[in-house]
Parts: sequence; structure tokens; C-alpha cells
Amino acid sequence: MAKEETEVKEKDLEIIEGEFVNITQSTVRNVEGGHVEMQQVGALSVDGERIEATQCAAVLLRGDEVSLNQSISTVTIGSNTTVNFSCAPLTISRSEIVINRSAAGIVAAGSVKADKSAALLVLANTVEGELTTLLDWKSAVALSAVAGGIWGLLSLLRRK
Repeated sequence: MAKEETEVKEKDLEIIEGEFVNITQSTVRNVEGGHVEMQQVGALSVDGERIEATQCAAVLLRGDEVSLNQSISTVTIGSNTTVNFSCAPLTISRSEIVINRSAAGIVAAGSVKADKSAALLVLANTVEGELTTLLDWKSAVALSAVAGGIWGLLSLLRRK
């Protein structure tokens, strides 16, 4: 059985599918594949078993093994996720997230390993390393309660 390999360089494409996908200096709407490697790519949605993104911008990355290097991804979902020198506003992982010198918004995982990184909110069983967070779980609950109370009060006042 021959393995399907797709290589794209400097193109604007809609949909790419393949077992091994290598994209360089391109824009693409949707990528689906087993092993996806991207360098300097703008993508809307990437779905694969193993995703490696270097200097990329993506809206949604979803895979088993996800690696971001000097990239930005709005939503990153994976089983094992690595974020190096990147920005990831929402990162969700089934087992582990490794964050190295990166900025994250909301991080949710079984365990988080960090090195000189920052996050808005971290939801994890274990956190190791140097990770600066703005909100811990107690302050997040308190902030949610205050916001809900203000919302409820404004809703009552608006009805009268």
C-alpha cells in the first residue's frame, strides 16, 4: 500500500487532504491529514493525527500530537500539546500541555508543564514549572459570581 504524500508551496488553496501533508508559505482553508507539517502558513482549520506548525497562524488546530513553534492558534485541541514561543488563547488537551516561553488564555489539561510562560486561567490536575496565571480557580469562581450577580441585577432593572 503506497503512502499518500502531499506537498504545497506558495499557493492559496481551499481544501488539502493526505496522509503526509507538507505546506510552506501558503494560505489554506481546511487541512486534513495524518501527519501535517506547516511552515509560514495561514489556515482556518487543521485536523490531523500529528500537527507541526512553525511560524503559522490558525483558527482551529485539532489533533493527537500538536506542536506550535512561533505560531498563533485561536483554538488548539489535542491529546498531547506543545506550545513553544507562541500565543494560544484557548488550549485544551486530554493528557498533557507543555508551554515554553509562551502566552496562553485558557489552558485546560490533565497536567501542565511550563517554563517562563503566562496564562489567564489554568484548569489542570497538576502544574509544574514556572507559569504565571492571572486567575486561579478561586478568583475565577468569585469573578463569575460577581459578573452573574451584576447581569441578574441589570436584567431585573431593565424589566421595570
